[in-house]
Amino acid sequence: AKTKGGALYTPPALEIIEDPEKNGALLRPVDISAMTKKNAELMETLEQDTIQRIYNTYRKYKSKVDVFHVSYSGGKDSEVVLDLVKRALPHDVFIVIFGDTGMEFPDTYDAVNITEKNCERENIPFYRARSHILPNDSWKMFGSPSTTIRWCCSVHKTTPQLLLLREIVGKQAIKEMAYVGIRREESFRRSSYEYISLGTKHTGQYSCNPILEWNSAEVYLYIFRNELFLNMAYKKGNNRAGCLVCPMSGERQDYMREKCYPNEVNNFINIVKEVNEREFPTEEDKRRYFSIGGWKIRTNGRDLKGFERRYKENDLKYITVTNPMQDWREWAKTLGNVDIHKEYFSLTRDEKIYRIGIKSETNGYSVTLPDDMVRLDTTLAKNVKQIFRKAAYCIGCKECQAECPYGFITFLDGKVNINDNCIHCLSCHSPRGGCLIFTSLDLPKGNGRMNNKSIDAYADHAPKIAWIKSYFAHKDDFWDNNDLGSEMVNKFKRFLRDANLMTNNKFSKFAQKLSDIGIEKPEFWGLMLVDLSYSPEIGWYIKNVEFNVDTSREYFISKLQNDGVKERGAKSITGAYKRIVSLPFGEMVGLGEVLVEKNKFLGIRRQKWQNPDPRVILYSLYKFAEACGDMRQFSLATLLDDEIEREGVSPTRIFGLDEEIMRPLLNGLNANYPDYISAGFTLGMDSITLRSDKKSEDVLNLF
Repeated sequence: AKTKGGALYTPPALEIIEDPEKNGALLRPVDISAMTKKNAELMETLEQDTIQRIYNTYRKYKSKVDVFHVSYSGGKDSEVVLDLVKRALPHDVFIVIFGDTGMEFPDTYDAVNITEKNCERENIPFYRARSHILPNDSWKMFGSPSTTIRWCCSVHKTTPQLLLLREIVGKQAIKEMAYVGIRREESFRRSSYEYISLGTKHTGQYSCNPILEWNSAEVYLYIFRNELFLNMAYKKGNNRAGCLVCPMSGERQDYMREKCYPNEVNNFINIVKEVNEREFPTEEDKRRYFSIGGWKIRTNGRDLKGFERRYKENDLKYITVTNPMQDWREWAKTLGNVDIHKEYFSLTRDEKIYRIGIKSETNGYSVTLPDDMVRLDTTLAKNVKQIFRKAAYCIGCKECQAECPYGFITFLDGKVNINDNCIHCLSCHSPRGGCLIFTSLDLPKGNGRMNNKSIDAYADHAPKIAWIKSYFAHKDDFWDNNDLGSEMVNKFKRFLRDANLMTNNKFSKFAQKLSDIGIEKPEFWGLMLVDLSYSPEIGWYIKNVEFNVDTSREYFISKLQNDGVKERGAKSITGAYKRIVSLPFGEMVGLGEVLVEKNKFLGIRRQKWQNPDPRVILYSLYKFAEACGDMRQFSLATLLDDEIEREGVSPTRIFGLDEEIMRPLLNGLNANYPDYISAGFTLGMDSITLRSDKKSEDVLNLF
């Protein structure tokens, strides 16, 4: 049998795939003893291999790390990992840490209490790490977490654990090895994990995943075979033991958790309702929204109420901070050589001095960034903005303290202190947006428009491949020789103008260049996509849809609505994306793959361009530079940083190219087209320079 559908207060449907027993007989329970005996040989081999690898990891890293610990959660996987580590290592060379989020299943705390007593009996140090902020308070400070704003993991789990480890070891700059119960089959994201990883959670933290290749059957076999305690949550029908209310959980999980622990779950659901001000046409719509977890997919603070917006930006260079929580001067120490004056402060970077204006206002201050910093040193501009975001919102959640590998950040009575010995590594700037609360409460920048044009450009008439082929075959004669309706013609013309394929209602020079290349070539679609990246509808897609993630139709609609698009328009745009991705853009240059099940459109999955043509990348670099105020010199780090606000669209964002792909591409361009580009990556320097006497249209001559 399998379950289908369901919601927080609605049971999933049970679908019987085959008769459980012949002739309608009673369901027979599994003979656990017989099952473990039948699989004994298989499990013996698996256990011994895993134990040996755990021991080998200890031997390899014992001189490299300060502490080994088992990251214990009370779930079945961590139960197995803890037992394996006990069997593999002496009990005095590792410790056990339970990351207590304060949001665990009641049954999980029972499992933890039992495990703590067992560890005490076996002389294994057992610790509980917990944030100083209670979950009931944090959900009201940050707003409810979501699939894209998961502040909860940092605040309530990884940060308290790391700070506790530093306290246990007795120093700040520590290296640790965590044995973690992660398995590849649990999710797509975890399927790419390695056996050993470094810095995936915090700087200096190694993670070892001993049961990475195990499946759930093997985990349960190990538990039964070795008579380990099994969290009762699983026996009640929960397939995972985690937080009571989680934005990453599915409908069935939500239903089971509420059914098993109604008081605890509804405590957090009530907070979600309390901080949400979304308007609904009817009470039934409101009930359904919270039942199906509509709150989980928020991407900004638009639907939150009761929160003071302390930080505002205008035109990239002007900032206003109202009723700040911290002194900005303290956070400014993280930037480097800062000289503070009454109405400005100066910041020295690479022997260049920037002067940032700051003026007292009622209940706060205003900040003005210099033009050359905003235009030419966008990474520095971002870091400067982040110190004011931190100052505006910081409540001392200690995420930044955990990120600092040297212990130069401390909090006393909620106020931050940056040690004067800070080396300005900017690790404390790594949280998205610079501050977890800022990111959670930040309002959307858009209003359903981009470049003063509606995102809903093509309505229900996005182009088809037949239209494009016919346009290139007939050129200007196409308009006298087609069977399109009037609205289709209008929307197709809009697409052609967006793609720079039509100028003054004529077949453009750019279109002629693409025609010469040939519609069957990836370069044809790559060049067209570069120009489309600057159009409202495709530009929104490029900037908002992540790579290697299944983006559902419902997510598209919700995200578009968050950005100011009406529901009907959001549905039309989502349908247009389906049709556009179905063009050769998707297959040839990685715009995406349409996900369909039984003819039902489920969503889209973006993938990187596998073999990008260097000339297309060069063209996109020139388009990027021209859109950024003719910025001719920048770094690869700047290209890769999607958080920088700018008009230019980086080729790394358009085609999903990471540093590993871009470096050889740029080196090749540097060698083959020195009249167009100079790129160097030596002695720690990272510099890309485009020739001032060339334009993007000149690059087309290389085809």
